[in-house]
Amino acid sequence: MPPFLSRLRLHYASLLALLLLAAAPAALAGPNRTVLLRDITDVEGVRDNQLVGYGLVVGLHGTGDRQQTFFTVQTLANALLRMGVQINPAQVVVKNVAAVFVTATLPAFASPGMKLDVTVSSVGDAKSLEGGVLLLTSLRGPDGRVYGEGQGPLVLGGYTEGIAGNIRQVNLPTTARIPNGAIVEQGASVDLSRMRSVSLLLRNDDFTAARDAADAINRSLGGPVATAINSRKITIDVAQSGETSVPLLISRVQNLSILFHEPAKVVVNERTGTIVLGGDVQLSPVSLLHGSLTIEVATTIAVSQPGPLSNGTTSTVPETTLAVKDPPAQSIRLDNGANVDELVRGLHAIGATSHDIVAILQAVKAAGGLQADLEVI
Repeated sequence: MPPFLSRLRLHYASLLALLLLAAAPAALAGPNRTVLLRDITDVEGVRDNQLVGYGLVVGLHGTGDRQQTFFTVQTLANALLRMGVQINPAQVVVKNVAAVFVTATLPAFASPGMKLDVTVSSVGDAKSLEGGVLLLTSLRGPDGRVYGEGQGPLVLGGYTEGIAGNIRQVNLPTTARIPNGAIVEQGASVDLSRMRSVSLLLRNDDFTAARDAADAINRSLGGPVATAINSRKITIDVAQSGETSVPLLISRVQNLSILFHEPAKVVVNERTGTIVLGGDVQLSPVSLLHGSLTIEVATTIAVSQPGPLSNGTTSTVPETTLAVKDPPAQSIRLDNGANVDELVRGLHAIGATSHDIVAILQAVKAAGGLQADLEVI
């Protein structure tokens, strides 16, 4: 009988002891940088709009939807009926057709006749959209109105080749694109000429940045025309700005610059162990202890043979061995104002894995040693 081995591992990987120095000064702030308002703000009301449509892709080489996908045959029957051809959907077997959803983005100030790129995705059980052509498909907005029409040959970024189970697939052959495959029928832009005020929205909320942006606008326009409403919104009075049109006002304001301090932030993905830290993340003086305790219990089966000329029987006797490994805890020390590079080098030096670093950062943040926002996703 082959030996039976069972192991019980208990891994205690993140034993931490944190000691913060109460008399240490606060961490130094990172340097500011000059940015244009166009790079950190958006104009309220000036936005893209999502479009979606349902249609058919034809011309496939036997890789379309199968007969079980009834809605594909029904859609084909409806399309043919509009062209004067009436068929019985229950008797149609077509493998060169696939039902698809078509999506596109309508940019701000798009005008009729402008062309858009569209993405085509299979809805049914089609194997590939390679070689297909999208039939005329209406693209609708959230309000149900038609803003564009899409049609044209598909361009794939993947393929599937093989036979009898020996198949090679690259990327996804059931999703394709049509460059300039849609034409805008009507726009969804904002009438800037009727705007009495222009609002800038900060992409990251920051009271200081909102105040500095309002001050920069007031200095440029020569009066109190801009007001920081909250940590994200700055409102500008069009009538008091002195500009002759709203587009000129927006252009002038967007080219102003302010001193912007990037927020200190650490983003942690616990599922993958990915950690992204800003370069200006500062730490208070902190000591870390990182050790591991491993206990292994191994059970083997030994065979006990009876003595010669005895009436004994062969039996099995379990033999258990216990091994305990408790290496000394390893430690690093980070001085006041330590940056992210020193933190990473120190954690790597004590052999911490990505998942260990996640636990370490959470503990350091809880103890007040991490001077940054910690976001776990």
